[in-house]
Amino acid sequence: MKLIKRVVLLAAGTAIATTTVFSAMAADVTLTISSWAPPSHGMNAMMWPNLIKMMEEATDGRVSGKIKYKLGSPPAQFDLIQDGAADLTWIFHGYNPGRYAATKIVELPGYTGSAKAASAAYWKAHEKFFKTADEHRGVKLVALMTHGPGQLHSNKMVTSLSEIQGMKLRLGGGVSGDVGAALGATGIRVPAPKVYETLASKAADGVMMPFETKKGFKLTEVAKNTFEMPGGFYRGSFAIVMNQEKFDSLSDKDQKALNGIFGLTTSIMAGEVWDKADTIGIEAAKATSDNHITTASEADQAAFAALAKPITEKVMKEVSAKGIDGEAAKAFIAKEMAAQ
Repeated sequence: MKLIKRVVLLAAGTAIATTTVFSAMAADVTLTISSWAPPSHGMNAMMWPNLIKMMEEATDGRVSGKIKYKLGSPPAQFDLIQDGAADLTWIFHGYNPGRYAATKIVELPGYTGSAKAASAAYWKAHEKFFKTADEHRGVKLVALMTHGPGQLHSNKMVTSLSEIQGMKLRLGGGVSGDVGAALGATGIRVPAPKVYETLASKAADGVMMPFETKKGFKLTEVAKNTFEMPGGFYRGSFAIVMNQEKFDSLSDKDQKALNGIFGLTTSIMAGEVWDKADTIGIEAAKATSDNHITTASEADQAAFAALAKPITEKVMKEVSAKGIDGEAAKAFIAKEMAAQ
């Protein structure tokens, strides 16, 4: 009886191994995906697996992908792809100040809606307004996305805007940096993967990031209090980019198939992942007994809206220098988000 069980188990193991080999062999091209967040992060646990599946289905298994970690720092990802050290990655625009301007429009406070709605509106705005600025030149732009509303997470409890004055906050760059400065905080720049140790070592008092980081970066342990601004203090702007030469090396058939899922479809999928990750983060915070969420009062919401006006004006000047009608683009994004 034991012998029969052993034979069955061996046969099952062989079948699994054979299936794995055939699955690997089925792909003519396996794209190297560079990712810089922890494997448990929503981008790695959900977004990349979803995109790999979409690519495999679109190309009948001819094009697949495999995630690799620590190929480069978060700010180095664009150049890493442009140089061909990897084929696909995701970038946060704020990590490269001065390189992007149009991307800041979607980061502005004041929008209402989910990351899915924002990401869909973002791609459409890019096609209508931002494309001519060609800010992603040198790579193939696969998708655009935003994370959910950025909130303030800190170890001390913050109950009003005035208490942010003088705090040392990790700020990712882009509009979040402008928001921190307007609130009187001292900005500290470290990439997202370094946030946990930055807060644990008391090098910063808090961080502005979306709720997903309560789980994705374990902020339930080092930033136990959240000061929530309805709609968020900002939204982070990201892109998924691909090495252009690698894309061009694919067959015409596969290029056409991938172009059928890249763009709006991938942007919407990525936005959905950010929303799911936010839900997981909120649930993690609520399930942790010493974590608390304080929502900004109506007075603080009005005060923040007033603080945000100069930030918006500053961004509009930056994008107008690129020949973009920023006001029209901002109104377009807001309208598209409201229609979702």
